Amino acid sequence: MTRRNPARNQERILRAATEEFARYGLGGARVDRIAARAGANKRMLYYYYGNKEDLFLAVLEARYAHIRRAELGLHLLDLDPVQGMRRLVEFTWDYYLKHPEFLTLLNSENLHRARHLKRSRGIAAMHSPLIAILRDLLARGEHDGKFRKGVDPVQLYISIAALGYFYLSNRHTLSTIFERDLLSPKSKAERLKHMTELVLGYLAK
Repeated sequence: MTRRNPARNQERILRAATEEFARYGLGGARVDRIAARAGANKRMLYYYYGNKEDLFLAVLEARYAHIRRAELGLHLLDLDPVQGMRRLVEFTWDYYLKHPEFLTLLNSENLHRARHLKRSRGIAAMHSPLIAILRDLLARGEHDGKFRKGVDPVQLYISIAALGYFYLSNRHTLSTIFERDLLSPKSKAERLKHMTELVLGYLAK
């Protein structure tokens, strides 16, 4: 890796760091392994990202930015409110399935009481567009007589996220307790149907 392409260098480091932190958590991650995987040296890594704590924050911000961009790409405001909510539930579930590293990174940061995200200058602003979209869908659904009144968009999003997050984060213990493979195609399809019905049932007037 050379300094001739800083953007590419940073991307490689960030990608390697994401894999390392997702696998080992903040405490178990090693800068040496990140640098080796990125084809960089530690000095270059520190040059771009500072220390390991700063690199972890950069990884978190990048993953949040990724899911927020993907959500905006759904163009939910172009859909009927019910279709929009259904699409968001489906997307959130599919995203968690396709990006398990996001869940493990969140687990790690919660163990540290979000001390890294609290230092972020942009994390709150990333979420504002999504909440604005949800607020619009709720208002239109209420106006059309399809949704109940007084739904808090933040509470709603937390619930949508939690329905998939808890299921997947605890899939090993839950599969053992209930003697059911929660990641079988049948179980995943049933879970999505259940989550969608819960959310739309709650919203229904």
